[in-house]
Amino acid sequence: MLSVRRGQAALFVSDMHLADAQPRTGRFFLEAFLREAQAVSHVFVLGDAFDAWVGDDQIAALPHEGVEATFIQALAGLAQRGVAVGVMRGNRDFLLQAEARPGWCEASGAQLLPDPCRIELDGTPVLLTHGDALCTGDTEYQAFRAQARTEAWQRAFLARPLAERQATARVMRAQSELAKQTREDAIMDVSPDAVSALMAQWRCRLLVHGHTHRPAHHRLRLNGEAAQRWVLPDWDAERGRGGMLLARDSMISPVGPWPAPVPAAMPADFGGR
Repeated sequence: MLSVRRGQAALFVSDMHLADAQPRTGRFFLEAFLREAQAVSHVFVLGDAFDAWVGDDQIAALPHEGVEATFIQALAGLAQRGVAVGVMRGNRDFLLQAEARPGWCEASGAQLLPDPCRIELDGTPVLLTHGDALCTGDTEYQAFRAQARTEAWQRAFLARPLAERQATARVMRAQSELAKQTREDAIMDVSPDAVSALMAQWRCRLLVHGHTHRPAHHRLRLNGEAAQRWVLPDWDAERGRGGMLLARDSMISPVGPWPAPVPAAMPADFGGR
């Protein structure tokens, strides 16, 4: 289990949706990320770092000065300095390191995290997930998610030329955005029952995730005990949206431009039982 000990600090971020076609948002994120990442021992990226990732051969095609390549180089620089970098797949970049050959992990210096992933912050169990699997009301997406995570689907998709995969990703993104306009908000959010079940399964009363683009700090009850759920914001320079979480000295605090909830302590009785 990954452990962030007392005296160390961890930075959590997700849903940057980096794309060279959106350089302003990329620069907006990178400026904040590089500033905050200088003083931490751990970085956790909880999915959707990229707007679309269609295979690790995409790395060689990236413009060297673009925001996507710059982010990969930034992670590699942090890893070389001894920062533990963990990256989780999201719904837009679930093909990161999908093949056994050298690719994303070698280029970025990052460790690929399972979803969900349990870590410790100063002895407190914390559960990390991208969050898309918790949106159980969106049955159409969950069916696609189950199919796209199979080895057979990924092998067939990755066998297609890079340009064809990129074109397919653009079509899928457009279809997804159109579908969102006709779906109820509740369907696009996490299911409270799914959240409770996952936290109980992993014996954690502190959950951090992204995906929903509904940044918030939720206090809840889990089997009669206090629990917390932090939802990371997405990044959008046009709307001034974005933000990260910084964990240090038994405190989790929002950093960056998002409307900051009150920092929350991690009391000793939050340990798993």
